[in-house]
Amino acid sequence: MMVKAVSLLAVFLSLSQAALHAYVAQTSLGGVLYLVNRRYALSQHYEPADLVAPRVPGGDKTGTLMREEAALALEQLFAAALAEGQELVASSGYRSYKKQATIWDNKVSQVGRRKAQLYVAPPGASEHQLGLAMDLARKSNGHLNAAFGKSEEGRWVAQNAHRFGYIVRYRADWTDITGYADEPWHIRYVGREHAQTIVEMDIPLETYVEQLSAAAFGEYLREDGE
Repeated sequence: MMVKAVSLLAVFLSLSQAALHAYVAQTSLGGVLYLVNRRYALSQHYEPADLVAPRVPGGDKTGTLMREEAALALEQLFAAALAEGQELVASSGYRSYKKQATIWDNKVSQVGRRKAQLYVAPPGASEHQLGLAMDLARKSNGHLNAAFGKSEEGRWVAQNAHRFGYIVRYRADWTDITGYADEPWHIRYVGREHAQTIVEMDIPLETYVEQLSAAAFGEYLREDGE
C-alpha cells in the first residue's frame, strides 16, 4: 500500500498548483470526493439540494434519489450494462440521517454493535447521505449480498463502473482502512478522472483523498510508526 501511495503522490506532484487546489476543492462538502466514514461524519441536517430520480430500473422507487451529476452518470452506466446483456436495478440511493439511524438501530438490535459496524454505517457516517452512492442489484435477484460480486452483473460493474465515474467503494482487502466488509453492490460516484486513477492505483477512497491533500499542502508521507 505504501508503494502505491508514494506513486500516487508523485502523480499529484506532477500537476500544477492550481490543478492540485482544484482537486482538493472537490474534497469539500458538495464536492464529488467528499469523504464520509466513521471519522468524517455528516451533520444530521445535511441534504443535497439537487437530488433527482435516475431514469433507470428501480429509479422510480422511494429511496433511490441521487445528486443530478451522479444520476446522469448512473443512467449511462445502466445503458452500457444493458447493451452488454447485464440487467441492473437501482436499490438504494440517498438516505437521510434519520433513515440511516433507523437502519443502524435495527442492525444493532439484530447482531450487536460490534458486528453491526462491519455492515452498516452509523447515522452521519453513510455515503448514502451524500446522494453520491447507489446500491445495485440484479434484475433476477434483488438481494444485496456477496453473491452479487460473483454474478455476471457484479463482475461487469467491478470492471466497468469507473468508465462512468463510479468506484466499488468497499472491498474485503480494504476493511482495515474503510472499516467495512466487502460490499460489491455499493458504488460511489467520484467523477470519471478520479475513478480511473483510483482503479488504476487499486486503492480505497480514503488513501486517494489523503494523498491528494498531502500533495496539495506539502505534507510528507511517513511509514506507520515513524
